[in-house]
Amino acid sequence: MTITQPDSASLFRSLHTPAEPLALANAWDVASARVIEAAGAPAIATTSAGVAWSLGAPDGDVLTRDRALKLIARIVTAVAVPVTADIEGGYGTDAAGVAETVSGVLAAGAVGVNIEDGTRPPAELAARLAAARQSADRAGADLFLNARIDTFLFGLGDPDTRLKETLARAHLYVDAGADGIFVPGVTDTATIATLARDISVPLNVMAGPGAPTVAELGALGVARVSLGSSVAQAAYAAARCAAQDLFGTGGYDSLARGIPFPELNALLSGPH
Repeated sequence: MTITQPDSASLFRSLHTPAEPLALANAWDVASARVIEAAGAPAIATTSAGVAWSLGAPDGDVLTRDRALKLIARIVTAVAVPVTADIEGGYGTDAAGVAETVSGVLAAGAVGVNIEDGTRPPAELAARLAAARQSADRAGADLFLNARIDTFLFGLGDPDTRLKETLARAHLYVDAGADGIFVPGVTDTATIATLARDISVPLNVMAGPGAPTVAELGALGVARVSLGSSVAQAAYAAARCAAQDLFGTGGYDSLARGIPFPELNALLSGPH
């Protein structure tokens, strides 16, 4: 049975709960998405950095909209679970451009997007979020709009007022139509607990080595945990390690942990 976009979107929304946070090991191409899905993922999220790297571009609003949308569509077609796409700042120079991007994301079959503020003024992201919400409403589609706040990730502003600024941005973005707030760069449990308590929509954080476990983050009120670009970084590190072994000692030991060829090949035998 083919799941419809509204059903897929409704399922995706239901996965955002601190009782059992949505854990996302971000994918960057069809193969990584299939591998992650086969490992038990209830949903697939893309990493904009990983997507850009796989297509030969750096992260940071350099990748063109068309190339990003084609990749999103291929991933949606390849997996049976809901897909949410990281679209950086929206792949548009203004709010109207972001609305056009969101129309393309919905046409590709995704049920959610991440849009980041970066170093833009908060009011600019609020306008982009409002345009994204209007685009989804015009299409009659349910879109989970996740607003990323980069105050902690980029170390923006005064450290003493950074939490206050983050909360102010979160409230602004929720008022603009955000369904979730993503605050990467935070691992301090007290800060995370404050964010979860004072933000009215599901809180998404980015985790990695040294961060609390998914269950521990859920106990703090976190509803969604992402790995961001780190999975892609680890994959490229494996490629570098294999090359360094080959060109250095002439050895091959680093290849021992690879996914067996028949298993990986079988994952790509379905629709693509």
